[in-house]
Formats: sequence, structure tokens, C-alpha cells
Amino acid sequence: MPLYSRTTSRRVLLAAGLIGLIWLAATPSGVLGKADAVGYAICHRIAERSFHVHDRPLPLCARCTGIYLGVMAGLAVFAGSGRLRAGRLPPARVLALLLALGATYAVDGLNSYLSLFEFYAPPYEPRNSLRLVTGLAFGLTMIAVALPVFNATVWRTPASGAPVRSLRELAALIAILAVIAGGVLARVPALLLFFGLISAAGVLVMFVLVGGVLFVTLARRENAAARWRDLAVPALAGLAFAFAITGAIDAARYALTGTWNGFNLWG
Repeated sequence: MPLYSRTTSRRVLLAAGLIGLIWLAATPSGVLGKADAVGYAICHRIAERSFHVHDRPLPLCARCTGIYLGVMAGLAVFAGSGRLRAGRLPPARVLALLLALGATYAVDGLNSYLSLFEFYAPPYEPRNSLRLVTGLAFGLTMIAVALPVFNATVWRTPASGAPVRSLRELAALIAILAVIAGGVLARVPALLLFFGLISAAGVLVMFVLVGGVLFVTLARRENAAARWRDLAVPALAGLAFAFAITGAIDAARYALTGTWNGFNLWG
């Protein structure tokens, strides 16, 4: 028996289609324009704090690029290892190390922010490379926690293990993130464009996860999915949520600033 009635499924499909079409029509043209619109909703996009392809900033700043590349890298590894349905948090020592790595994001972010003020003497110079690396660490931490929470909410029988089960596996993930960081810092235009688009996709993925959880909770279908196709309606609802929330923030920000560009650090 289907988890959702035909009426519910049709309404979700219609809502996702309408919201998606409005979002596509109202945001800048082209693939990079759409990626910019995603970044515009959640990132300051300050040019000085972003990587560039020639004279064009990536859709997200260096730190946010790192965060959502970390999310997508984690998801790719979990998918490859058959752990997309993992329903438990990592073991305590792994989680502690993940949280410690993720905390570097807060430390470096605070140092970077305070450096805007003349009274502050930073202990080290903020750099885009550090923003990228600490963002990658935070993104991996975020998905290693968010994925089990999502799975524990939607699946009838989530997988018993965690997405990251040992310090050795965590070390392997960190090595993968190091390779990604090296690819970004090499500043090869084609690679930068690829990483920029992947990071923007990561923003949508996180919103889809949040929107999917909200939908199954409101529909009172927690712990009901038994097959992947049972997630089709929540995924559509999550996508509608992703377009709606980014579109609403975009509209408000554009109304205030009148431009799709990032904030002006010096103005």
C-alpha cells in the first residue's frame, strides 16, 4: 500500500513544479546564474573572500564552498560504501574528533570576522585557504550527523551502523577532503567551476533533507519508508522547500540590495 495518497502525491508534485518554475524564471539565467542564486540565499559572497574563475567569483565564498563540498564528499563516500541508510551517529571518539574538526570552522570564522575591525589584532592572517579547509571539516561533520538523523526519522528500519564507524575511516575521509582542497587551491578554471557547481548543489541537498524531514513529520509518516521509492514524495516536498526558502531569501535580499552580487567588504 502506498505511503501517500494520490491526492497528496499530486499536490506535492504540483507544488514542487510551480515553485521550481517560479524559481527558475526569477533567478539569473544560465547554470552559473542558478548556482549564484543558491549561494545568494545563504552566503555573503564577498568577492575578496571567494575563489575566482578569471574575474568571476564562485557561487559561494571560500568557507561555504568548503562546507558544501564537505557535505557532498561525505554523501558520495557514504553512498559508495552502502551507508546512505545509516541510522546511528558515529561512535563517541569519532564524533568527538569530528566535532573538534568542525570547531575549527568557528574559531577561524571568528578570527576572520573580527579582523574586519581595527581594534582587533588577529593571531594569524585570515586566508581563503584556511576558510576552505575549515569549511570542509565542518561540512563533513554536518553530514555525518544530519544523515543519521534524517534516516532515523524517515526509515522504518534504518541501517544499524553509522556512516563513519572508526578513526581509520575518518582518516580516509580527511584524506579525500585534502585532495579536494588541493584541487580547489590549484585554481584550475575548469576544476573551480566544477567544485563551485557541486558546492551549490550541496546547499540544495541539505535543504531537501530538512524539508523532507519536515514533510514526513507533518504528514505523520515518520519511520514508515521501507523502500527507496517511498522517499519520492518527501524528496519532492524537500525540493519544493529548497526552492521556496532560497527563493524567499533571494527576493528579500535583492529587495534590500538591488543586486545579485555579493556584499561589498569595503563599502
